Amino acid sequence: MSHPHPELGPPPPLPEGGLRVTPLGGLGEIGRNMTVFEYGGRLLIVDCGVLFPEEEQPGIDLILPDFSSIRDRLDDIEGIVLTHGHEDHIGGVPFLLREKPDIPLIGSKLTLALIEAKLQEHRIRPYTLEVAEGQRERIGPFDCEFIAVNHSIPDALAVAIRTPAGMAVHTGDFKMDQLPLDNRLTDLHAFARLSEEGIDLLLTDSTNAEVPGFTPHERDISNVLRQVFASARKRIIVASFASHVHRIQQILDAAHEYGRRVAFVGRSMVRNMGIARDLGYLKVPPGLVVDVKTLDDLPDDEVVLVCTGSQGEPMAALSRMANRDHQIRIVEGDTVILASSLIPGNENAVYRVINGLTRWGANVVHKGNAKVHVSGHASAGELLYFYNICRPKNLMPVHGEWRHLRANAELGALTGVPHDRIVIAEDGVVVDLVEGKAKISGKVQAGYVYVDGLSVGDVGEPALKDRKILGDEGIISVFVVVDSSTGKITGGPHVQARGSGIEDSAFADVLPKITEALERSAQDGVVEPHQLQQLIRRTLGKWVSDTYRRRPMILPVVVEV
Repeated sequence: MSHPHPELGPPPPLPEGGLRVTPLGGLGEIGRNMTVFEYGGRLLIVDCGVLFPEEEQPGIDLILPDFSSIRDRLDDIEGIVLTHGHEDHIGGVPFLLREKPDIPLIGSKLTLALIEAKLQEHRIRPYTLEVAEGQRERIGPFDCEFIAVNHSIPDALAVAIRTPAGMAVHTGDFKMDQLPLDNRLTDLHAFARLSEEGIDLLLTDSTNAEVPGFTPHERDISNVLRQVFASARKRIIVASFASHVHRIQQILDAAHEYGRRVAFVGRSMVRNMGIARDLGYLKVPPGLVVDVKTLDDLPDDEVVLVCTGSQGEPMAALSRMANRDHQIRIVEGDTVILASSLIPGNENAVYRVINGLTRWGANVVHKGNAKVHVSGHASAGELLYFYNICRPKNLMPVHGEWRHLRANAELGALTGVPHDRIVIAEDGVVVDLVEGKAKISGKVQAGYVYVDGLSVGDVGEPALKDRKILGDEGIISVFVVVDSSTGKITGGPHVQARGSGIEDSAFADVLPKITEALERSAQDGVVEPHQLQQLIRRTLGKWVSDTYRRRPMILPVVVEV
């Protein structure tokens, strides 16, 4: 198995007749999926998603793929193929289209409807090409065939990309549920047909590669939901991803069966479920869904609220309910269902929400104590089955953390893919398919691009490091006035602390040390303000460290008169 090396340099020019594959997100992480295919100087992008921030990224709203490696080649992009409508696959599209709004978007009916609604908020009207399973489209030099796959959202597609260099197949996210709610199976017949033609490079979803056996059926949840609905005494509040149409359908079915009305809470939930209903993907009995404002007129045991926040996102509806910062107040006897998995890294945030809800008397039902979630990704048994159908000549695991990618690679090796034909890459690592063999040829920049409010890319790692220090250790500011010609102190030093846990009065012990250090530097002829600031920072920092074993941010201000 080939794998990246930190010393990889920029890739050489793509050999004539070769196919280049560059993942800009989704490898070594769950989210931010984006893969760039290049042939004959033209580019085809598959997915453009976002990653949601973790606790060590305070203040960040979203994390985007790094577009810098393609920024000067936007005119070479033939289109963006979107495999399905989850945020980790479409959430970055508005930010790429800001740079070139006329890049065509190719996807299924529901996927395009979801991204078009999102683009309206950015005032972008995209060029779109709607495709369906079994359809084949020529997109520049790329001959693309779309294959039905089953996932946790309707209308998911895999894509086979034919070029003179060979055929690459990207599965997108998929599983092989044999009893899907919408009766839309992963088209194994189509994959077998592609196998007969010859799959030169297979890029496969790795998320559940460590999980043995087969992923349970989505419809297995129905009986558990019925039990919860049957025993609930007051309101039922369900938290789910705003795009999980199949899961919401089961909630609606259970609510209808037990005589409850349903209201959607949260802008993204209302928008997405409205789209799914209008397109016929969500079957809603007449009168079942009501406006949230009418719920006060209904008895608690006739109410179901469906909201976002299953991952503990601070600003999502469920987190705000747990913090008593939402118009909907959790009361004793309410039942809350977290109908989703835990995305790695979100565990602490989710359990904090669970504890907050429980504090107010809610009965919280989650994956840890009831079967209210099944994955949308193929487990190891399905992947083995899939590899034996596809028989790829080269394999490149995608969509997963390092442990998932390696586990997926091992599954491929067990089914007969030669070890030297299995490429374990990471974001930015360039893989070339030349003369039927895939190999790593270099690396391009593929770091995190942070969205913070209206700014995109302005916040970097140094700023996040400062935020962490401020959050963990606090800040101490020092104000000093000095004579511009002599460097002697004419006012101060004055010290103020915030969040450091040190009382302002305690700094009386260090003020003489700061004064002494400044007087000594003035005698040595040091008058430059930056040098004086550094001197104050060192003096105060050493005292705080020696006295309190803390390392707050120290902000010295030197004013010359």
